[in-house]
Amino acid sequence: MEPLVLTVDMAGLPQAWVELEEAITYHAKQMVAWSIGREVREFRGGWQRNGERSRIATKSILAIKGTGAGSHLHAPGLTNSMLFARDRQLCAYCGKRFLVRELSRDHVVPVSRGGRDSWTNTVTACRSCNTRKGGRSPEQAGMPLLYVPYVPNRHEHFILRNRRILADQMEYLLAGVPRSSRLHVLKDAPGRDGHRLLFS
Repeated sequence: MEPLVLTVDMAGLPQAWVELEEAITYHAKQMVAWSIGREVREFRGGWQRNGERSRIATKSILAIKGTGAGSHLHAPGLTNSMLFARDRQLCAYCGKRFLVRELSRDHVVPVSRGGRDSWTNTVTACRSCNTRKGGRSPEQAGMPLLYVPYVPNRHEHFILRNRRILADQMEYLLAGVPRSSRLHVLKDAPGRDGHRLLFS
């Protein structure tokens, strides 16, 4: 599987993960303001008048001209896959790590009691703990939370969205993740070939 290229706005805020072909298109249209990281691919084209073959290479992080302007202000959408990734597939009640198919979304304050379906009111729970807690608060169920739910910032959101991140992309994104985030423990766990394989 080929790596994705991280595009950012002119201020350096993450915008999208794109396929290599789309990254090359940005280069061809002269839309890349700056780029950093290692070169991930070179594409060769036709022959020029001087006898040289045209080539376009792309790095792992590209700043695209004219992008951004406020798109970073909104919280990322809450989905089970993003929630489980934020919580590193750890049950908030028993503290064990589970496969995704064994997990569920638990509302700390149950929806039936006015709780919202939001990042700060949801945690990852194994099915057994979620059933045992039921429609009660953690205090009522005698099941204290082992970690506090929070809203991932934009940089963390981009880490959670991509299962295969190049080392230089991870370094770039982690620089924008608060020190309190549980994702900082991942920076010392490189995968093969300089990639980070974050979640099973």
